[in-house]
Amino acid sequence: MIRSITMASLLALAAVPAIAGAQPVAVQTISGTRLDIVATGEANRVPDMAIISAGVVTRASTATQALQQNARQMERVIAALRRAGVAERDIQTSSINLHPDYRHRDNEPPILTGYNANNQVTVRFRDIAQSGRILDALVAEGANQINGPSLTIDKPEAALDEARRNAITVARARAQLYAQATGKRVGRILAISEGGGGFPRGEIVVTGSRIRRGEMGMAADTSVIPGEQTLSVQIQVTFELE
Repeated sequence: MIRSITMASLLALAAVPAIAGAQPVAVQTISGTRLDIVATGEANRVPDMAIISAGVVTRASTATQALQQNARQMERVIAALRRAGVAERDIQTSSINLHPDYRHRDNEPPILTGYNANNQVTVRFRDIAQSGRILDALVAEGANQINGPSLTIDKPEAALDEARRNAITVARARAQLYAQATGKRVGRILAISEGGGGFPRGEIVVTGSRIRRGEMGMAADTSVIPGEQTLSVQIQVTFELE
């Protein structure tokens, strides 16, 4: 019996340091009025990179012929990109597709008429002013499918930081408005949280609507106009009104 009491006492004593060492959770209290503001800050920049998808679509009576023709044509397109100074890291295969082509008639089974092969690459143009000229050269070398561009900013960090500073300015001004309307003054900032950033696309103007091979002599030059992008950051700021 004495041993049991001694063991229980030891266990109780061992638990004391753990309880005594626990740190209380700090709770932030306010004496004024809490105000939550959602604000958006913006920064404008001219895009410095265009991302375009260019590809080759070929058709032949057999799958092998369709792929072989496509590969030869695509080699010329890739060679044209390299001659134009596009770096290897800026050329990436995005898709290769092969599918049969059928002719359909009423009340008859479909008839296989051939195969279509499609090879697409994603190309990043770091000199937007030259991208239109390069696209025309690609068409001359056999590219017959072009999509895009997606205009973007290569290194947006500085612009986003400017948008963040502008968002804080907007939040403070809005908090000041609420404070004046309620007869209070803006006190400390209790919390700040950030949402997502926005990257709107720029514009593309293409003159010359047909891109089938052999028509380059009739088509006008392709122009890519970068325009201006607005990068935005949304934040939520919690103020104390005193």
